[in-house]
Amino acid sequence: MKLGSHWRIRLLLASAAATALVAGDASAQQFACPKKGGEIVFAQEAKVNSLDQHTSSTISTRNVAMNMFESLMTRDENFNPMPELAASVEESKDGMTYVFKLRDGIKFHNGKPMTTADVVATFDRYKKVGIDRGILDVVESWEAKDASTFILHMKVAQPTFLENFSSFSIPIVIVPAENAKAEPMQLATVGTGPFQFVEFVADSHVKMKRYDGYNADTRYKEIDGFGGYKQACVDSVNFRIVTEPGARVAGLETGELHGAEDVPTKSQERLKQNKDIVLKPLKNFWIQIATPNVSIPPTDNLKFRQAVQAAMDMDEVMEAATDGAYQLNIGFQYPGQNFYTEAGKETYNQKNAAKAKTLLAESGYKGEEMILLTNRDYTNMYNAALVMSEQLKAVGINAKLLVIDWPASVQMQQNTNTGWNWFFTGYGTNTALGGVAALRFHAPPFNTYKPKTPEDADKEFIAAFRAIENGKTLDERKAAFAKAQARVLDQVLALPFGSLTKVQAVRANVQNFKPFRIPRMSNVYFSG
Repeated sequence: MKLGSHWRIRLLLASAAATALVAGDASAQQFACPKKGGEIVFAQEAKVNSLDQHTSSTISTRNVAMNMFESLMTRDENFNPMPELAASVEESKDGMTYVFKLRDGIKFHNGKPMTTADVVATFDRYKKVGIDRGILDVVESWEAKDASTFILHMKVAQPTFLENFSSFSIPIVIVPAENAKAEPMQLATVGTGPFQFVEFVADSHVKMKRYDGYNADTRYKEIDGFGGYKQACVDSVNFRIVTEPGARVAGLETGELHGAEDVPTKSQERLKQNKDIVLKPLKNFWIQIATPNVSIPPTDNLKFRQAVQAAMDMDEVMEAATDGAYQLNIGFQYPGQNFYTEAGKETYNQKNAAKAKTLLAESGYKGEEMILLTNRDYTNMYNAALVMSEQLKAVGINAKLLVIDWPASVQMQQNTNTGWNWFFTGYGTNTALGGVAALRFHAPPFNTYKPKTPEDADKEFIAAFRAIENGKTLDERKAAFAKAQARVLDQVLALPFGSLTKVQAVRANVQNFKPFRIPRMSNVYFSG
């Protein structure tokens, strides 16, 4: 693992019987809010379906909830694993045991001290309902040795376990034991983070305020990814749902909004001339993608899916989706990432109408209706679906759009196998987290992959995915990732269109706002 600037990892190998991961001292001066007070109003483009971090995979949930919840481990600024609520984690030499020591003095937003009883209850809930619970399949059991010592016992050693464990895609955020029996999507919003929940009005806003009982992590100087030294400088944050891009821009210009995500490309040149607004671009924010429902016709037919794939012109799709702020991207990682590969590139951006028509004939397609499930909250998803629909009609496919709001589309995709054939989304967080996370949604227990039964899942892909998780060396894991990506593309289990650049923006008096995958409100303050 790479060493961070604010903390260090000590690998106690050699003659030692264990490997330990601990944070280092932060002897230099820590961040202090130059000014406190005020409310940040930040415009979010998509509606929030739930604040239950264990059971929602959407970025609209993470945008808000990551400012209120914390985990034993998280990722730093460069997406390397780092401790958060854990003071340390020690891995046994054989990789079969992990011992976590909790940081002292952590309290939940309800004032109750956090102990390992809460950690145990949290893991019990996550194993039962967590969308990404598959990361715990290699864990035999967990226990609280005492109030501050939490132990995981493994079924098998997994070289990538801490990488999986620290994922913030659907993080194992620690919640009070008394809340841990909540049904999916019903978890009370009580965490340990710098901000605490105030109000959630569906389709309108989520408001949170500074948690005065927050115990900042003094091992660090500054915020580092989702961890580090965090302080709530402002009194409150109001995540306002503003799905219309023009309204987000207008709100920034008038000062009604202090920040916004996804500033449209066409407005950026004008905003650059405005001294009161600062643009914060994030290249490779996510991979625009559509995933098929392989449980129902006609998308249960491989020849049909390959016909769809052959017909696609990805430049057209991405141009419409992003107003030109895109890069073509073959698979599930970006160039420069460890796991980037062009495996399966022959399937990408074919623009081959003749081949598509031949495959359609071979599939036995008789003009059945095919539904593209999308939403208007994310304009890029809607536009991608619209262009894809037209391209498919051109080769003879009876494509129709089903447009509902983002939370409803996610619910439909996750909970039903009927009424839709393609679901439009973006892989952002998982792509950033590396090889294992990038393809996790296609592996058991599945999120975006919809086999008729678990037994019908593609065995060749699952074998390759397990090889990514269990490869002893990075080279072994990279080779397995290439196989897995090639298999997904060959079987058309997803259609990655390309990667897009997202531009966040803040008013000039909003200080220390650093663009990241999630808008972080800690250590942000108003000047003047």
